Amino acid sequence: MGQNTQNPQQNSKKHSAFARFSYTVQFPIPTAWTQSAMSRRKSNSKRAPRTPEQLRRVRNVWLSLLASMTVVGGVLLMADTRTNANAAPFVLPAAAQIATGSSGMEPIFSKIQAPITPGRWKAIVIHHSAKSAGSGQSIDEEHREAGLSGLGHHFVIGNGRGNMEAGEIYVGYRWNRQEAGNHAKGSNADWYNQNAISICLVGDGDRKGFDGKQMERTAELVSALCRQLNIPAKNVVLHRDIAKVTDPGRAFPEAWLREQLGSR
Repeated sequence: MGQNTQNPQQNSKKHSAFARFSYTVQFPIPTAWTQSAMSRRKSNSKRAPRTPEQLRRVRNVWLSLLASMTVVGGVLLMADTRTNANAAPFVLPAAAQIATGSSGMEPIFSKIQAPITPGRWKAIVIHHSAKSAGSGQSIDEEHREAGLSGLGHHFVIGNGRGNMEAGEIYVGYRWNRQEAGNHAKGSNADWYNQNAISICLVGDGDRKGFDGKQMERTAELVSALCRQLNIPAKNVVLHRDIAKVTDPGRAFPEAWLREQLGSR
């Protein structure tokens, strides 16, 4: 005959464990609240179907909501498009395309998106692109490839080579928005980037002189900016005056430009 070899103590532990489990696992007892909720679920499941009139009302509400969202989205899109259009660069024609008796510089003050704050601009820095051909758009692309947010200059003046006529002026987005430039080097670069207007002439002044129409428009642009913004002629500098560079090149006619500024 087999004998029960289990220890009484072990049997006692099993009984006590089962007792704890039986007390721990308890099933919820329906209350008045749960019975009410169950009753509501049953009544909802038996709700009568909506009438055609109710369905039409629901449909009209959704259609009205959709129409309102479409209108608001369209208005916002139009506003954003207008803002971007106003902020986009634009071009001033070469002198030959301007009516006699006008320099054609009025749009750089009247057509821009942001207002010009009095005293905002204190100097003008003149650069060259260091390439024989180019345009405002091509220089913008070069600056983006170099990690800038776009064209670092405020104005670019064409030399007739590279999608810009000689004397044509490209007005960049920084001037349009009255934003600081990103063009200067040297120990005072931060000050000139924040406070100076940058004008870049397409061409390489270390290799060749600049186009005559291009220089004439440069003098007209600088004169208009100085006159309108009360910038002294002494604050018109070449990039090489503030940094250890040759920019805008050894062939740049500085003496001629100074003479032109003094006579305007």
